[in-house]
Amino acid sequence: MATRTTEIKEPPSKPIWHGTVRDRIQEVMQPTTEQWNDWKWHFRNRFNTVDKLAKVLPLTDVRKRQLQLVSVKYPFSITPYYLSLANADDPNDPIMIQSLPSFEELLHSDVGDDDPLHEEESSPVPGLVHRYPDRALFVITDICPLLCRHCTRKREWDGENWWFRRTPQLQTAIDYIAKTPAIRDVIISGGDPLTMDNDGLEWILSRLRAIPHLEMIRFGTRFPVVLPQRIDEGFCRIADKYGPIWLNTHFNHPNEVTPEAGRAVRELLRAGVPVNNQSVLLRGINDSVEVHTKLVHELLKIRVRPYYLFHADQVRGTEHLRTPVETGIKIIESLRGHTSGLGVPTYVVDVPGGGGKIPIQPNYVLSWSEDELVLRNYEWKVFHYRNPHPTDQKPGAKMAHKATSKANGKTSTGSKQVPLQVEARQLF
Repeated sequence: MATRTTEIKEPPSKPIWHGTVRDRIQEVMQPTTEQWNDWKWHFRNRFNTVDKLAKVLPLTDVRKRQLQLVSVKYPFSITPYYLSLANADDPNDPIMIQSLPSFEELLHSDVGDDDPLHEEESSPVPGLVHRYPDRALFVITDICPLLCRHCTRKREWDGENWWFRRTPQLQTAIDYIAKTPAIRDVIISGGDPLTMDNDGLEWILSRLRAIPHLEMIRFGTRFPVVLPQRIDEGFCRIADKYGPIWLNTHFNHPNEVTPEAGRAVRELLRAGVPVNNQSVLLRGINDSVEVHTKLVHELLKIRVRPYYLFHADQVRGTEHLRTPVETGIKIIESLRGHTSGLGVPTYVVDVPGGGGKIPIQPNYVLSWSEDELVLRNYEWKVFHYRNPHPTDQKPGAKMAHKATSKANGKTSTGSKQVPLQVEARQLF
């Protein structure tokens, strides 16, 4: 007698999904190759409503309602390119966490400040933040291709009043720079300044470069990460023409280091524009040694220098993404000695109240005296290091003290150790 088998089909546990997010974007939007390589096409077709997003992402009804509720206060905007990097099957996908609204943005709305860095108090004219004597931040727009959920200027997201500064305001800021000889370095920022077209950027650069005491111009932009197609021939031409231009960008996760991003960086380097990276330490995105090690290695491979690791600012609506400071120290300590020094960024806290960036590093000084330092290396091996006196440097002068290295089995002599914190106050 033949045996009959019955196939049991289990109901799907999640919405039916075919292919990757990029496949779905291609299927729904059907861009030509020319359109996909055109940054303006991506910018015009940003995903900034729940209905648009639902066409390319599998969203439950609950998730849709959450997105709609949060985006009333904190809107979202994602380029097709950047969303194409996401993995819809991973609930902890770093692309999704950085770009999609989270209900926690409202749950923790009583924590943090709208302007923790007091930028508005350090603004002598609209659009210019002058906190450090020799540097000024030139904010020319509040428009971005991606509204990063950890943005330090989240206070400017009202969803309706997006702007480029008008020519008279831009000129007022440029006039202030021209009348302030101490300013030698200007950072053009936003929003994202590269949302302005090349003609507008050249207008700004030509006037800044005409200021005799201005030595360096920098761009702060996330376009190489979220929309690398923006780094086109026209932008590279004007960057070369008005150099030296430097560019600081913002890779937070190795999944963002793509062939398209690598191409953009190569074009910038060919135009004589060095590229530095300023990561932000973010919970669930890059707050592990493993992820951050991979990130800096991937950056070095495309010739981007890891410059800063920022502790996330105390911005209202971002508390769920912030980590303890100890997390950043552990990452820096684990990088030091285990990768090239080129790959170790400076970990900084931009302190509230307009105090500026303060570097925080692992403590390698175990004690500090007038005669010697006791240091430990990345392996926690301890070394005694002779501390020269100024009188030791004079020709014919006798050594003012004796100190020998413990590394060869001897102990130091003539050295009375004092508490590190007391000595540090005396020296600095």
